[in-house]
Amino acid sequence: MIDRHDPKGLIRESFRIEAISDAECRSILIDWALSLPDGVDQRAALGALLAQYGAGDPEHPMTRLMEQGLAPPARQGRSRKRAR
Repeated sequence: MIDRHDPKGLIRESFRIEAISDAECRSILIDWALSLPDGVDQRAALGALLAQYGAGDPEHPMTRLMEQGLAPPARQGRSRKRAR
């Protein structure tokens, strides 16, 4: 059965690879993102896959990477001087 959030099964397979590295997970995640069909919301798909696979393996490098991908971007605020 093809998962609409993971049509090539890349994320599923990454969780089956023993001793997978962070770099390998990043490469797989990029391939996954580039292979999503048009119209699929990437954040929603990533969240669904995180719930599906990450909950059962919270220490897996792909779980951590998907969590980072869903985290809000870091704010890069500049200090503003008060007008006097």
